Amino acid sequence: MDIAITSKKQAWLHAIRLRTLPLALASILMASFIAWFHGNFRWEVTVLAALTTTLLQILSNLANDYGDSVHGADSAEREGPIRAVQSGIIQPSEMKKAMVLLGILSFLCGVLLLYVALENWVLFFTFIGIGILSIFAAVNYTSGSNPYGYMGLGDISVFVFFGLVGVLGTYFLHSLEFSSSLVLPAISLGFFSTAVLNINNIRDIESDQKAGKKSIPVRIGRKAAVRYNWALILLGNVSLLVFCAVENVPGALTALVVMPLMIHIGLQVQRKTKSSDLDPYLKKMAISTLFWVLAFGIGMVVFS
Repeated sequence: MDIAITSKKQAWLHAIRLRTLPLALASILMASFIAWFHGNFRWEVTVLAALTTTLLQILSNLANDYGDSVHGADSAEREGPIRAVQSGIIQPSEMKKAMVLLGILSFLCGVLLLYVALENWVLFFTFIGIGILSIFAAVNYTSGSNPYGYMGLGDISVFVFFGLVGVLGTYFLHSLEFSSSLVLPAISLGFFSTAVLNINNIRDIESDQKAGKKSIPVRIGRKAAVRYNWALILLGNVSLLVFCAVENVPGALTALVVMPLMIHIGLQVQRKTKSSDLDPYLKKMAISTLFWVLAFGIGMVVFS
């Protein structure tokens, strides 16, 4: 169990969940590395995309804190980290105001990004639509009257937005063109990001069952969820191998230096059964994913 929340500052820091932010930046960095490799890199796109994505991730974290507390997944019996609304230090009304503020900031930052990157108004409004959909996905994972996270659809959302949309969308803003070469790296990142969510859901399996939250681990059971976790880790690295072979960029194989760390995380997720023991591996999987992207990009740019 985390140290008890004793102040409003601590409560807000818990709600923001700083440990998730490296994962939010991974797709921006991956797309930017590939744009650099192709000679299409624009620093202003990277900076504004990173800021927009970070704000969206914080919005999602606040909405998750609020939604799980309201729907009962964050109860006194929950063994994971204490949540801000659950602690009683931050009131639901305060959290809702913060969510509105983050939603507005995310939207405005996204509009600025599109204004800087795009000159075609059709593309501009197409990406505005994607941005609104991203905000909707961030808020409605566990919030609202019918949160899709409670139906076990969170994995699909994470795979799509942290993998495909994050990488392909950011690259397009750099280059104003679509490259099929990005699909396999985006799939890798989607798998790893989904693994982070899966570890979270394995940790919370008992409290989620009681709250009626039908996450993938709740639906298939812990043993199958651990096998699913192995599949996500291994398939992410297999996608890298296929990418390097198909696109002839052997330098990107440097990302495999992170694979032993991911295997260690997979083994610990398999062995640890107590929620408090499993909790640190969410952060480790998120950070290892960021390291994987950095190794991928540096190897691709320097050695290919």
